[in-house]
Amino acid sequence: MTRFVSSFSGVLIILVMVMVGYVLTKKGWFDDKAPNLIAKLVTQVALPCYMISTIVGRFTAKEMLEMLPQLRFPAISMVILLAIAMAVAQLFLIDEKHRGLFVSMFFNSNTIFVGLPINQALFGDKSIPYVLVYYMCNTTFFWTIGTYLIQKDGRKEVTLDFRGTLKKIFSPPLMGFIIGVILVLLNIKLPAFLLSDFQYLGNLTIPLSMIFIGISVANAGLSRLRFSKDNVLVLLGRFVVAPLLMMVIVSHTQMPQLMKEVFIIQSAMPVMTNAPVVAKLYGADSDYAAITVTESTILTMLVIPILMLLLNGL
Repeated sequence: MTRFVSSFSGVLIILVMVMVGYVLTKKGWFDDKAPNLIAKLVTQVALPCYMISTIVGRFTAKEMLEMLPQLRFPAISMVILLAIAMAVAQLFLIDEKHRGLFVSMFFNSNTIFVGLPINQALFGDKSIPYVLVYYMCNTTFFWTIGTYLIQKDGRKEVTLDFRGTLKKIFSPPLMGFIIGVILVLLNIKLPAFLLSDFQYLGNLTIPLSMIFIGISVANAGLSRLRFSKDNVLVLLGRFVVAPLLMMVIVSHTQMPQLMKEVFIIQSAMPVMTNAPVVAKLYGADSDYAAITVTESTILTMLVIPILMLLLNGL
C-alpha cells in the first residue's frame, strides 16, 4: 500500500503540471507557435543539459560499463512487440489507411516527454540513465521502422532517408547522454560553474515537458476522443501487452531491480508525441494519431499506480 500511495503521489505531481499547461492553453496564454518552442527548449537545450549533469554527477565508469549492455532487453521487447502489432493488425482487420500508424503506435512509447518525468517522480534522479538506455533503443526503432510504417500509410513515396534518420536518432538528448557517458568513462571533470549551468538548465526539463503535454491535450480537444476498435487495441498494446512482455523478459535477469522497474514503466508509456507530426508530414491519418496520443497520455495517469502495485511482486 505504501508503494501505491507513493506512486499515486508521483502521478499527482505530474498531473498538476499537465493541468497547468492545459488550463493556460484554454485561457489563451499559448499561441500556435508555443508547442514547437517548448518542444525545442526541452529537446535541444534543457534535456541535453539534464543528461550531462545527471550522468556526470551520479555515475562512475564501472556503473556505466555495466549498464550499457542492457540495451538488448528493450531491443528484444520491441522486436517482439512489432511482430505482435503486425499480427493484431491482420487479425482484427485494422483499417488499411492507418495500419502502419497503428503498428508504429502499438510498439513505440513516449520515453522522454512522459517517461522521463514519471520515472523521475517515481524513482528519483538515479533512474535517469536507465530511462536513457531505453530511450536510445526506442528512438532508433521509431525513426527507422516506425517512420517507415507511417510513410506506407501516406500519399507520398515511401523512402528511407539515411542521413535524415541518423540526424533524428542522434538527437540533442541522445548526444547529451553520449557526452555524459564519455566524460564519465574518461574521468574528465568539468568546471564547477559549467556543471551548475547544466543543472539549472536541466531543471527546466520536467515542468516544460509536462506543460507541453497539457498544451497538446488541450489542442487535441477532449471532445474528439473516441474509443473505437483501432484505438482500444493500441491502448491495450501500450498498457497491457508491452509491460507484461517486459516483465517476462527482465524478471529472471541479474540486472538491478531499479533498472527492471524503469524498463517496465518505460514500456508502458503512452504513444509517441512525434507520431501525429510524422503522420501529417507524409499524408497519413494524423487525426487518428493525435487522438490516440491524447487518450494514451491521459490513461497513463491511471495505469502507473496499478503498474507500481504489480512491480511489488517482481
